[in-house]
Amino acid sequence: MLYREAGQFKTTYAADQQLFPIRQDRIGMAILLAVAFAGVPLAAATPAIAGAIDFNYWFSGVLIPFLIFSLAALGLNILTGYAGQLSLGTAAFMAVGAFAAYNFELRVPGMPMLLSFVLAGIVAAGIGILFGLPSLRIKGFYLAVATLAAQFFVVWVLTKFGWISNYSSSGVITAQKLVVFGYTFDTPVKRYVLVLAIVSVMALAAKNMVRGSIGRAWMAVRDMDVAAEVVGIPMMKTKLLAFAISSFYCGVAGALYAFAYLGTVEPAGFELDLSFRILFMIIIGGVGSILGSFLGAAFIVLLPIFMDLSATSIERSFGLALPAGLVSNLTLILFGALIVFFLVVEPLGLARLWQIAKEKLRLWPFPH
Repeated sequence: MLYREAGQFKTTYAADQQLFPIRQDRIGMAILLAVAFAGVPLAAATPAIAGAIDFNYWFSGVLIPFLIFSLAALGLNILTGYAGQLSLGTAAFMAVGAFAAYNFELRVPGMPMLLSFVLAGIVAAGIGILFGLPSLRIKGFYLAVATLAAQFFVVWVLTKFGWISNYSSSGVITAQKLVVFGYTFDTPVKRYVLVLAIVSVMALAAKNMVRGSIGRAWMAVRDMDVAAEVVGIPMMKTKLLAFAISSFYCGVAGALYAFAYLGTVEPAGFELDLSFRILFMIIIGGVGSILGSFLGAAFIVLLPIFMDLSATSIERSFGLALPAGLVSNLTLILFGALIVFFLVVEPLGLARLWQIAKEKLRLWPFPH
């Protein structure tokens, strides 16, 4: 009964086309952002709450990787969900962003950290355009194979040329201190707030982008590229722009992955497995949905933690000793089963289930 539109009259085009046209959605988003930006850090600073909950673990091991993977999934969703261009090279573009930001900070004295992240995203966008050129001639499975080449090529380049890793014998780099406008983000809660701010701004930009002419052009190409070209949508510009923006988002996510999450990264950390994990996020969360990128990332990040806690509870309750590796293997099996389930039952993922629930609430007590 609380989620109704009764009495919410829209008298202007701006009111009808706003980002959240329903008042309850605006209030809910405002509450969510207030809790994320202020509530969670304040709870971590409260001794009574901090003594009961290990916030350092939750910030470093759950919230920060969730936000970073959400940004990477958002980049892939722009390319695959909205523009319809398959890609298996997401981890490669993240690696480009991570190593590019590291080199900008290393080679350019006094380079602002945020500018390094932006330039790293631009470098990743350039690489994305390069490997997006085959999309002008091929599509579907063949395009996925072409982007798969980016995955192997980028990792090979990062390993082969020592200058990129500052001639580290193992190819491992240690990210510089995270300093923005003279303020050092040296604690998990500070890094969380920084990552949250960057992800929020980029998610808002993506939401507005897909609602505008660029997003409509992407969706037209996704639904039927021949018809889109007939009505005047330029194929080359539209497809390469999708690759560029998607790679930019993944590049920034890779920079945050190195500087705000791990601190130390290597080319082997951006293997094909990471690309598939991000692909699973948009499949489970919802292809062609901004919200789906966040829901899928939350699911992928939280499921292993839930499985570990369940295994620990079973061992304590029944006095059992589960075989080593059983939980990780069961997690992988569950991933595969859920992907098949969503592809068969609900191809649009968790975001569509959330949308259906909202529609039923709007029509209650007469849902159909």
